[in-house]
Amino acid sequence: MTIKESLDVLVQAIGSRVQAPGDCPMPIPGLGFYRRDQPAQPVVCMVEPCIVLVAQGEKRLWVGGEGYLYDTSRFLVTSLDMPANSEVIAASPEQPCLGLTFKLDLRILAELIAQSELPPTRDRAELKGVGIGAVTEGMLASFARLVALLDEPEAIPVLAPLIQREIHYRLLKSDQASRLRRICAVDGQGYRIAKAIDWLKLNYGATLRVDELAARVQMSAATFHHHFRQLTAMSPLQYQKWLRLNEARRLMLNEHQDVSGAAFKVGYESPSQFSREYARLFGVPPKRDIAALRGKAEVTDQLSDSRKKCSRSDAQTG
Repeated sequence: MTIKESLDVLVQAIGSRVQAPGDCPMPIPGLGFYRRDQPAQPVVCMVEPCIVLVAQGEKRLWVGGEGYLYDTSRFLVTSLDMPANSEVIAASPEQPCLGLTFKLDLRILAELIAQSELPPTRDRAELKGVGIGAVTEGMLASFARLVALLDEPEAIPVLAPLIQREIHYRLLKSDQASRLRRICAVDGQGYRIAKAIDWLKLNYGATLRVDELAARVQMSAATFHHHFRQLTAMSPLQYQKWLRLNEARRLMLNEHQDVSGAAFKVGYESPSQFSREYARLFGVPPKRDIAALRGKAEVTDQLSDSRKKCSRSDAQTG
């Protein structure tokens, strides 16, 4: 299957299943589709260890002031949980930006590295948690086969794990292999930073003492701070603040917590400090931001309902 043929398969599959702008998880574990109908300014997001493909359109991820542009010929890969900003460059209602996200399983990567006798990289220039790689025929063909299983749901439990393993193998044969091998190397700095990030995600509300966290992952405080910033483009304290603010945003949006309640719940002692730092990250104060997000959600729901009604009407008249 050529690259164009695989992209056509993906465009058809994603476009038919995601008919309104948004992100949609699929029945295959770790697989998600997304659609954007117009260019958009960068929005705050957390990117898991994953590969992001664009089947149609163009996007850019901003990490620490550096932009990573990706499209149908270039894929995005992240090897850590990365606070970032996602921007839509090319999209329109007629030619929406369509793509998929595929969550990486670091255990599968480690197994494949061991079985294939692929040595960990020693290239220090690769010590970043995000990169752009060249799309290959083999990689796209494996994704096209995985997506095709959505039309054969009874086969997903049997065949999806095999294709998912193949996708991980294709990544380890790509130009981004060294980045992934570094994170999977148990004796490497990247692996230890990943463990520290896991701890921060579980304990974002606790008082952070960087020297204690460094000792927890068996690194000196100076080395830990240096490699943490290299991989995430943030200091450990900035990373924790990002986690706190985004969890507070979720609490206010989904659980209807007020500003003070959300601030205290994620570890802030001063609601005013929380509001200042929230506005610095999201561009507007908490109350205005949540009101705007709820308004957008209502518009999206109305658009989705309208499209469903139109689809039913077309089917009846057809």
